[in-house]
Amino acid sequence: MAKESVKARQRKREKMVAKFAEKRAELKAAGDYAALDQLPRNASPVRLKNRCQLTGRPKGYMRYFGLSRVIFRDMALNGKIPGVKKASW
Repeated sequence: MAKESVKARQRKREKMVAKFAEKRAELKAAGDYAALDQLPRNASPVRLKNRCQLTGRPKGYMRYFGLSRVIFRDMALNGKIPGVKKASW
């Protein structure tokens, strides 16, 4: 499990990306790269990292569910994810 400070930093970046998304789009469309440089670095969506919503694990992330593979498997086996069951054939 990731440290709380790492998860908090990620949430802070997500808020900042959402806050500046419209302004970044306008500046990019206008081609004003000098003004883009003046925005905070964490306002760039490139700085976001896909992390598990529950544990903050950065590796083995399943985008569709927003969970890491470890948590996904645990929740699926416990029946906590609707429509997902273990395959057998």
